[in-house]
Amino acid sequence: MSTIYSRSSPYYNTSVVNGHLDIIDFRDIPSATDDVLYIIPQTYSLRPDLLAYDIYGDQNLWWVFSVRNKNVIQDPVYDLVAGQRIYLPSISNLTNLGII
Repeated sequence: MSTIYSRSSPYYNTSVVNGHLDIIDFRDIPSATDDVLYIIPQTYSLRPDLLAYDIYGDQNLWWVFSVRNKNVIQDPVYDLVAGQRIYLPSISNLTNLGII
């Protein structure tokens, strides 16, 4: 599949049809033994971009939290609130999956 989006983009697997982005096709991020259970502090409430930047060095990876935690996060911004418990995929897991 040819794509115009970088590997870190949530749209990387999504097709472009007649010049328009098709229905988003998120890549799967399965659980791994080195995932970390994390409790969202107030600093990152409603700010997955800041959390992604501080953990992965790339604010564009904000979407990995909702994909990895499908059972907890439906809305990638408004469901990321202080006190929420999520699993953070490791950098090595994201690298192995070709995301970074």
